[in-house]
Amino acid sequence: MDFRRAQIPEKDRTMLEYSAKLTLEPWNMIQEDVHKLREAGFGDADILDINLITGYFAFVNRLADGLGVELEPYWENRA
Repeated sequence: MDFRRAQIPEKDRTMLEYSAKLTLEPWNMIQEDVHKLREAGFGDADILDINLITGYFAFVNRLADGLGVELEPYWENRA
C-alpha cells in the first residue's frame, strides 16, 4: 500500500520516488531527480521508460476521470 514502508530494493524505491514526484508535482521536477535514477543504476533507456510509463498512466487516468468512466467492480473492492 505504501512503497515508502515496503521492504523493497533501494533501486525500486528510487524509481517509485521519481514516479510519485512526477505524478503529484511535475512542476517541481529538476535534473537532480534524473541524476538520482542514474546513481541508482538506471540507464538512459530505463529512465525514459520510467518517465513514459508514469506519464502514460497519468494521461489514461485523467482521460477516464474527465469522461466519468466508472471503475469495474473488481477495482472498487480493492480500494
